[in-house]
Amino acid sequence: MSPEQRNMVIAVVLSLLVVFGWQYFIMGPQLEKAQQQAAQQQQANSDIAQPQTDAANADGTNVVTPDAASNTSTFDSRDAAIAASPDRVKIETSSITGSINLTGARLDDVSLKKYHEEVDPTSPIIHLLQPDGSPDGFYVETGWVRADGTSEGLPDQNSHWTQVDGSTLTAGSPVTLEWDNGAGLVFKRTVSVDDDYLFSFSDNVENNTGGDVALFPYSRVVRQNLPHDLANFFILHEGPVGVMGGSNLVEKTYKDLDSEGTIQADATGGWLGFTDKYWAAVIMPEDGTNITTRFVHTATPTGPGIYRANFIDQTPVTIPAGGSAGAISYSFAGAKVESIIDGYEKEYGFDSFELMIDWGWFHFITKPMFFTIRFLYSILGNFGLAILSVTLIVKAIFFPLANRSYASMAKMRKVQPELKALQERYADDRAEQQKQMMELYSREKINPLSGCWPILIQIPVFFSLYKVLFITIEMRHAPFFGWIHDLAAKDPTNVFNLFGLIPFDPTVIPVIGGLLHLGFWPLIMGITMWVQMRLNPQQTDPTQQMIFNLMPIFFTFMLGSFPAGLVIYWAWNNTLSVAQQWYIMRRNGAEVDLFGNILTALGLRKTADQKSGK
Repeated sequence: MSPEQRNMVIAVVLSLLVVFGWQYFIMGPQLEKAQQQAAQQQQANSDIAQPQTDAANADGTNVVTPDAASNTSTFDSRDAAIAASPDRVKIETSSITGSINLTGARLDDVSLKKYHEEVDPTSPIIHLLQPDGSPDGFYVETGWVRADGTSEGLPDQNSHWTQVDGSTLTAGSPVTLEWDNGAGLVFKRTVSVDDDYLFSFSDNVENNTGGDVALFPYSRVVRQNLPHDLANFFILHEGPVGVMGGSNLVEKTYKDLDSEGTIQADATGGWLGFTDKYWAAVIMPEDGTNITTRFVHTATPTGPGIYRANFIDQTPVTIPAGGSAGAISYSFAGAKVESIIDGYEKEYGFDSFELMIDWGWFHFITKPMFFTIRFLYSILGNFGLAILSVTLIVKAIFFPLANRSYASMAKMRKVQPELKALQERYADDRAEQQKQMMELYSREKINPLSGCWPILIQIPVFFSLYKVLFITIEMRHAPFFGWIHDLAAKDPTNVFNLFGLIPFDPTVIPVIGGLLHLGFWPLIMGITMWVQMRLNPQQTDPTQQMIFNLMPIFFTFMLGSFPAGLVIYWAWNNTLSVAQQWYIMRRNGAEVDLFGNILTALGLRKTADQKSGK
């Protein structure tokens, strides 16, 4: 394959990837997200119907957990829902603020103090768990059921608990709640929380009746409606998630649960719940506990319905007459910080807890990329500088390969006159032409495909960095310099409104608005890409020349809506590649007229063929 043919193939493939990638990654998700938001708006104030019951098989007995009840009337806001149930135990730690609802003893009010909705630190903090009946009801509850499937004499969602110990729930200061059924059973629940996002529930039952009582402990997460900020990108999982038995990772979308209705599995230990892009709420039994897990979707007259994740212990807790017994469960409700999640996995033995963060199939590339960037950040104090530094490291690691590749390209340039002569001599005999060219490559020790390696190397690095920027909360709202206040968001500037001088948002224009976001950094990236392509003289074939001239334009517009950190990486990588290729090719005796090639491409200097009158 000649250099021209090779370049032609690469250009066509990349161009097709750009066209289809834009449609699949940008326009498609934006359209689907707009449709979801419209559906959510229609049902925001609608009534939520009473859900069905959950069933689980424990020791051959059909055990039914009570309804995850929803108020027959909804509330206009989260604050209104909280105000409707004023009997609460306050939660206050360095990471979260909120409360426990004494009606049902639910954990239904958790806000994340360290994270805000916008880059502006004065914007509202993130509200994760929210009460039943609020527009985005999302809560955790634990309880008991009888072996016969009844809940008679057991606390339910309407039971009013009494606080008997502690005042405010803080790290190191648990609170104890109590409910007496008036028939000999006294239920006590001690709730603890650490400095981060782990809650523990120690449920104990005192049996003052005349006989033994057998109860099954359960725990569940309930989500009413879909999250408003559902990213809906194929590289990120959002929705039902869990590790249920033998490190069996289950990742389902809300649509999957809509169609399947119920997903059930037996497990020893593990965890399950719902994950968003940066946050999650999941429940966990004690390590080694045999449980039955279920994801359940309940349809409602309007809206997407109610989603539940629950587990129930397969072995009943027997409370002897005159004695007491209990069970322990846990819940994570907070930000998906890698170091925190990894710490919980090691300390409590939660099976494969790290999988709550969607590192993807290529985690063996993505995680090292994240760890490297985080380490460099600890030294440099800026994630943008860390990205620039990791680009230098990657360049250094692959320098030997790049050296061989660019050296081979330099040799290729030296034999261009001979190649051109062979093409003219055997213009009517393609087979002989290819044979003579391969003999020339062999004689000069040239690998005609070596020029592809610098491009191929960038693919896994680009993808892993994109994944890290997109999924890790450490990158969220991480500033660079100047106008870049969030490396995980697109460049906020736009050339189509003269970088903010014109008070107009061109992206709201119907149909073409998605194409009209082009910030300053994407422009820099496009220019550096165009300059890099000028390291080689313009192609003699007009079609190839047109494709190569359009490629920087395609990539510039495509990356206009990508995270700014990724665009900065690509621009910096292009700049380093220009310097690296120029140095290596000059060292191997190839003439590199970069400035002259730029002038030729701009039409400010004639080509050799133009000078000769061809």
